[in-house]
Amino acid sequence: MPNHIHLLWSIKKQNGKESVAGSFTKYTAHEFKKMLVHTCELQLYKSDKNDRQYQFWKRDPLAIPISSEQILLSKLDYIHNNPVKEKWNLCKLQEEYRWSSAAFYLNGHDEFNMLTHYKG
Repeated sequence: MPNHIHLLWSIKKQNGKESVAGSFTKYTAHEFKKMLVHTCELQLYKSDKNDRQYQFWKRDPLAIPISSEQILLSKLDYIHNNPVKEKWNLCKLQEEYRWSSAAFYLNGHDEFNMLTHYKG
């Protein structure tokens, strides 16, 4: 999506005292900053808060625990349908959206070599 992401993940083990989501946002924010430090785009993330210079992620993102396969499939369907919805209109078919796992679930295509089928 142009301004947000949806992820389904499985926690293998806790990473110290930080929450998994906290570790993810902290790590990716540092990586974003490294990538953008020599561009004018970094200024787009400038923060007016006293405890940070930049903010890449929204505070307290929506996290929904997945407690059943039915809920997982419902969320996966939502994620795959999001880019084709009228609000976004980013592609005609789910599998055409480059940043989606829809093509992976349809035909096994994993352009970034990082996806795992939810059934393992």
